[in-house]
Order: sequence, then C-alpha cells, then structure tokens
Amino acid sequence: MNPALILLSGTPVPRDIPLPLPLPEWLLVALLVVSFLLHILFVNLMLGGSVLTLWAEIKGLADTRYDRLAQEIAQTITVNKSLAVVLGVAPLLSINVLYTVHFYSANALTGDFWVGIVPLVMAAFLLLYAHKYAWDKFAGRKKQHIALVAAAVVLLLFVPLIFLTNVNLMHFPEEWGRVSGFFSAMFLANVLPRYLHFLAASLAVTGLFLFGYMRRAGYGLGEKLPGFGRGEVLRKWYGLAFWTTVLQLLVLGPLNLLTLPWNSVTWDSAGLLLAGAGVALAAMALLWLDLRGPDEFLGRNFGWVALALTIAVLFMGSGRQAYRAVTLAPHRAEMAARTERQIQLSRAAWQDYERQMGVTALEVAVVEKLGWYARRQIVRAFQFEGAVIDLTFDLDANTVRFTYEEANLPAERIFERLEELNLRVVRPVPSGEETTAKTEPVPKAVIP
Repeated sequence: MNPALILLSGTPVPRDIPLPLPLPEWLLVALLVVSFLLHILFVNLMLGGSVLTLWAEIKGLADTRYDRLAQEIAQTITVNKSLAVVLGVAPLLSINVLYTVHFYSANALTGDFWVGIVPLVMAAFLLLYAHKYAWDKFAGRKKQHIALVAAAVVLLLFVPLIFLTNVNLMHFPEEWGRVSGFFSAMFLANVLPRYLHFLAASLAVTGLFLFGYMRRAGYGLGEKLPGFGRGEVLRKWYGLAFWTTVLQLLVLGPLNLLTLPWNSVTWDSAGLLLAGAGVALAAMALLWLDLRGPDEFLGRNFGWVALALTIAVLFMGSGRQAYRAVTLAPHRAEMAARTERQIQLSRAAWQDYERQMGVTALEVAVVEKLGWYARRQIVRAFQFEGAVIDLTFDLDANTVRFTYEEANLPAERIFERLEELNLRVVRPVPSGEETTAKTEPVPKAVIP
C-alpha cells in the first residue's frame, strides 16, 4: 500500500516505541528466520508424532503389531516437545523486538484465544505424558488410552492455528479495523491454506525423522517391532515423507502462495520461494530413487535428501521474511513519520517546561568514594523531593549530577543535605575561579 494512502484507507497507524534495537536489524532478522525454523522443526515432529501415534494405536486395535509401533513413536514425542518449547523463546523475542506494534496489535485482536494458548499447551502436554507413562496400566482399556492421545492431538492441532492466525494478522494492518475477534481473523485469505501446508509439513518431517531414527544400526528394529520387516517399516516413513512433500509442492504450496496479496510479492521473495521448491523437487527425485530400489539399499540417499530439504526450508523461510518486510514497509514508514512528529512535539514541550520551571543541572564532586552505601544514602535523601527530576552518578569522576527545578530547590539546600549525610563535597568557589561543583543548562531530553 502507498504510504500516502494508508491514513485515507482508515488503517490504524499507532506510534512506535522510540528506543534503539538491542542488535543490528539484519542480525535480528537472521536470528528470527533461523531460530523460527529450528523451533518449527520440533513443533512438526511433536505434532506429526502425535498424529501418527494416534493412527498406529487405532490400527493396533485390529493388528497388535501397530500397538507396539505406536508406543515406539510415542517415546519421541515428549523429547521433541521439550526442544520445541526451548527453541521457541528466541523467535518469540526476536519478533517482539522487530515488530513490536504489529505483533502486539494482532495479539490484542485475537484476544482470549491468544491468551488461551498457554493453558491449551499445558493440557496437551499433560495428556501426552499421561498417555506415554500409562501405557501398561491401560493395556486392557485401549479405547480410553486412545482417547488420551486423541484429546492431545485435537489441542495440538488447534494451537498452531491460533499462532498462524495471529502472525498472519500482524502482516495486514489494513484489516485491523475490520477484524472482530479470532474467528474473523482466521478466515482471512491466507490462514487456512498456510495451516494445511503446515500440517502436511509436519507429516513429511516426521516421516523423514522416523525413517532416520528407526534405520540406525543400534536401534534394534526387529526386537522393538516384532512382526514387522525392516523394509516394511522404513518404506512407510519414506513413503509418507515423499507423498506429503509432493502434495505440498504441487497443491498446498501454490495454494498458499496464490492466496497471499500479490501487491507485496517481489522478485526477491518469489525467487527465494521458487528456489526452495526447486531444491525440494531435487530431494524428492533422490527419495523416489531410494523407494524404487531394493530394501538393502533403502536410504542410501538419505543424507542428501535431508541436506536438500534443509536448504529448501532455509529458502522458504527467507522468502517468507522477504514478503513480510515488503508487506509491512509502507505501514512502518508511516509509523516512523508519526513517531518522529511526536518526538518533535515532546522536545518542544520539554523546552517549554524548562523555561517555565527553570530546570538546571548541578554536578557535585564528593571527596569520599561513592560506594554502594553512599549512593543508597543519597538516593534515599532525595527520593521524595519533588523538585529533583533526575539523579545520576559518575563513579569514574566520583560525582553526583542533579537535574532539578531551581525555583523550588536552591542549590545550597542540596549541599546541605549531602553534608547531613556526613559526605564531604566540593562547594562552588567565588565567581571567576575554577569550580568543581557547577550549574549548567540541562541537555535537551525527549519525553516518550
């Protein structure tokens, strides 16, 4: 959207927070992309593992081999859950810092559902642990045991939908005035196609993970999964990874791209996404060659497939970030202009306040070292003095700087209070001679 048309369109343009970023913006963006991809990897494994556990345990009602398979898959879920939680901190902090106003605006508009993520996730995790550690106790009550993992799966399927709805909404400030809660935000154009893409990715990533996990030499597949042939199990997971990825490349990926507002699609973002799709197609060609070969050679390209898909995901994540940057650029520019206008007004108001109140600064040199106890005493002596606006210490110079209203607090009174604390201070010398304690105009400040 043209910045000049943003206000005319009724799009809300709040002021930004005029604070510097803690790191260079490019570094924060890189951290956001990489840390999010690591986080979503284990989210995929947690969700995909839960869905496959439910599928295998239901199938195990008729074929007991699958009950044992479900138990093996369930062993991985809680580990992947813990890694997903830990790795979710970095992207959450990064997006908070980079897109503070947009992210929190979307949080507020999705309301109770956004706040409800925490109890929903807690309930899902408790159900997963109960399901995992009560396997033997529910041996004669399989339907009740299946109900535990089914409830967890329902919750885990809903939580990503809340996240996707929220993150999608932050990209489109022009929709903020028309959204009336979570469900209206959920039905914005790109949410459901992106959600389906995420679900397919979860199954694909989990299939590839389980193939590598059960293919290990020390796994002991024959002992842990009696009744299954090695090739039979491994082909299930390889096939799952192949067909769900093909579904993404041919159907869900294009659907996801086509439902994005195209006015923000640039050659950069489109090129990154297409490059990712091309690398993923190459990975699928290698995987297909493996599937068509004999069991003894199954997985000979596994390392190359995993590497290619990692590169593809990096391209996809970078492309999504490029799209986000272009989408939000006009709105962020208008926010920056409005924030700068507010800063100028604040400066003018502060200068007017200085003129009216006679605000000055006094820097006092103290003979004794300003240790923690001395600083504590000084702060306590002036903390209820309304005329003192600011008080800072320079430990290298051993000075105390007071910013205060001279009309309401004479400088002499400041010296007297310091001396009442048994501190030896350097008082001003007669005019014309060098002085350590001095008054000077206070530097211009900005009221945020």
